[in-house]
Amino acid sequence: MHQDPTQTFHLLAIVFAFYSFIILIGLAAVIIPMWFICKKAGFSPWLAFITLIFPFGGVALLYVLAFADWKVVPAPWQVYWPPQAPYPPLPQQPPNQPPYPPVPPTTR
Repeated sequence: MHQDPTQTFHLLAIVFAFYSFIILIGLAAVIIPMWFICKKAGFSPWLAFITLIFPFGGVALLYVLAFADWKVVPAPWQVYWPPQAPYPPLPQQPPNQPPYPPVPPTTR
């Protein structure tokens, strides 16, 4: 049984379109976060397109981001952890009182 060549061509066109769509979604899933990471790190967001160089582009970009000096001024720690009031003092036990909670005597 031989297939019609036009039918085979249409099937290949559908498969090619499907795979192209999947590849575009995968590239967007990598490039968009890298774009924002580069922008927040103070680098040009266009560096995100280095990830298109398969297979070492993404690794190269990660090394650039990991070992470069980021051009970002760190926020003061009070922004994230505001100063809190000190803890209240612990209650003091009178000197003649047994420790709290009372410990039952042990029997043997």
